[in-house]
Amino acid sequence: MSRLIVMLLAAIGLFCAVPSLAQEEQSTAPYAYRQLDDPAKEQQAQDLMETLRCLQCQGQSIADSDAPIAGSMRSLVRERIASGERPEEIRAWLIERYGDYVSYAPQLTSLTWPLFAVPLALVLLAFLLLRRRFRRGGDR
Repeated sequence: MSRLIVMLLAAIGLFCAVPSLAQEEQSTAPYAYRQLDDPAKEQQAQDLMETLRCLQCQGQSIADSDAPIAGSMRSLVRERIASGERPEEIRAWLIERYGDYVSYAPQLTSLTWPLFAVPLALVLLAFLLLRRRFRRGGDR
């Protein structure tokens, strides 16, 4: 009976230790969950992090995500802001490294211009069709 109790207690201890080990593994980036000392620089970092997409979660910004890659990206943003880099330089570097998808604020380039032009063309077409339809209705 005592052997069963010892094994049960060991299993419970192991079960309780695993989440703490996993949490320890997530926080390898020094600034993942720690803010910068300078409030102005921290605000710059927060503003930038709100506009960057978590590559693992895809529906959250890196500021909101608990994914390990988001923590690494938050740390990277804070470290670069602390070293004096401007947010747009950091954004450009992240886009170069991970692609346009990482940014919630897409840039107008030779590859992305159709994404901006097609909705405008559709709105213009709808306006012209509606205008034509209502003019015909008024002539009757």
